[in-house]
Amino acid sequence: MATVLIAGCASSATKSDAPAAASARPSWLDDPYPSTYQRVQSPPVLITGATVLTGTGTRLENADVLLQDGKVVAVGTGLQAPAGATRVDAQGKWVTPGIIDIHSHLGVYPSPGMSAHSDGNEMTGPVTPNVWAEHSIWPQDPGFLTALAGGITSLQVLPGSANLIGGRGATLKNVPSTTYQSMKFPGAPWGLKMACGENPKRVYGQKGGPATRMANVAGYRAAFIEAADYMKKQKGGEGKDAEPGKRDLKNDTLAGAINGDIRVHIHCYRADEMATMLDLAKEFGFKISAFHHGVEAYKIADKLAAAGTCGALWADWWGFKMEAFDGIQENIALVDRAPNGCAIVHSDSEEGIQRLNQEAAKVIANAHRIGIDITPEHAIVWITQNPAKAMGIDGMTGTLEPGKMGDLVVWNGNPFTVYAHAEQVYVDGARLYDRNDPSRQPKSDFMLGQDDSPAQSGRGGVR
Repeated sequence: MATVLIAGCASSATKSDAPAAASARPSWLDDPYPSTYQRVQSPPVLITGATVLTGTGTRLENADVLLQDGKVVAVGTGLQAPAGATRVDAQGKWVTPGIIDIHSHLGVYPSPGMSAHSDGNEMTGPVTPNVWAEHSIWPQDPGFLTALAGGITSLQVLPGSANLIGGRGATLKNVPSTTYQSMKFPGAPWGLKMACGENPKRVYGQKGGPATRMANVAGYRAAFIEAADYMKKQKGGEGKDAEPGKRDLKNDTLAGAINGDIRVHIHCYRADEMATMLDLAKEFGFKISAFHHGVEAYKIADKLAAAGTCGALWADWWGFKMEAFDGIQENIALVDRAPNGCAIVHSDSEEGIQRLNQEAAKVIANAHRIGIDITPEHAIVWITQNPAKAMGIDGMTGTLEPGKMGDLVVWNGNPFTVYAHAEQVYVDGARLYDRNDPSRQPKSDFMLGQDDSPAQSGRGGVR
C-alpha cells in the first residue's frame, strides 16, 4: 500500500509546472508518515437479488454484486459465484456504495469529549498550515466504529475551524486500527482546511487579530503571497544558479494547494464570503474543492457549479449564529439542481455521521415540498460519488463499478427512510460489520468493559 501511495505522489509531481527531475520533486509531496493500510483478506462475496444503487445515478432491481480480491468485479443480474465464495441473499434489501463523510473530526475530537481529547484546533496563531490532523488522530475513538455501523467506509478528518488556515486533513479507511497510519487511505491526496467568517475573528479578535472579515482576507493573502515566493525559491528562483531556500512546513502545505496537489476545503457560511474566496483562489491560482457548511450556498449555486466547487452541506442545521441565520432546508437540493452542481451531505458530528443516509433523506423530503422530486439513485450520489470526487478518491471508491474498491453497504430496505439500518458493511470486500452477528461488531479498546458498550446494550453499534 505504501508503494501505491508513493506512486500516486510521484505521478502528481509530473505536472508541467513541477520539477522534471524525480530527485527534485516538491517537498510538499513528501510523506514521512506513509499509509501502512492493508485490506482484510476475505473470500469472494456474491450478493444476490438486491435493489442496487450504483452511485452513478443508476438503480438496478433484483441485481447482484460480486466482490473479489478487495474489488468490485461485476454488478448485474445472473452473476455466478466463484469457487469458495460467500453468498449473501439480499432479496428485499438494498445495496449502495460505502458512505463517505467529507467533513469529520473523529479521532481529533474523540469521545468522551473532554479537554484531554481536544486536539482539533491549533489555536496558537491564525495561520497554521504546518499542522497535520493525522498527528492528532486517536484510532481508539469509539466514534469510528459507530460510524462503521452506520455505513461509513471512508472519511476525511479535518482540523477545526478556529483558524484562517487550520492545517492538513487526512483521508481514512474506516477500519479498526491501533495506528492512524494503518487507516490512511492509500493514494488519497491531503486536504487543506481553511475557515472564513466569524470563527477566526472571534477566536483571535482579542489576541492580535484578525478582528474583522477584512483582516481575515488580508491574512489569507499574506500567507499565499509568502507561499508563492517560497515556491519560486524551492524551484531554483529566477536565475539558473539560484539556490532553493530553507524548507518551511507552513509553506509546504500552501505550495501544495497552489500547485493543485492538496485539495482546498473551506468552512464558509455566507454567499458573499464564498464569492470572495473564489476570487482569492483566482488571485493565487488554486482551486477550491468544496465549501463546507455553506448555509447560503443556494444563493450562488450557479457560481459554485461554474467553478467546479462542491457544496458540502448540512441537511437542516441553521440559525445557531448570525452567519448561519439565512439557511434554508432546500439548500442542498438547490445546489444540486444547478447545471453541473455538486452537492454533498456531510456531518461535522460524531452522531450525525452515523446516519448520513437519513440526513440525505431529509433533503429528499424538503425538495419534494417545493416541487423537486429526487430519486434514491440520484440522492445516493450526495454521500458517495460526490464526496469521493471532492476528496480526490473517486477513481478508487464512491461507486459500485468494476475495478473499484469493494466498499459497500447492505441495507435492510430503502436507505432513505427512518427505518433504514445498515445490516452489513464491507470495506475492500471484507465484511467488517454485521448487525446480526456480534462477532462482527468491532469495539474500540476504550469501550472494552464499559457497561454502555454497543454490543452489551444490543443497539447494534449505532447511537
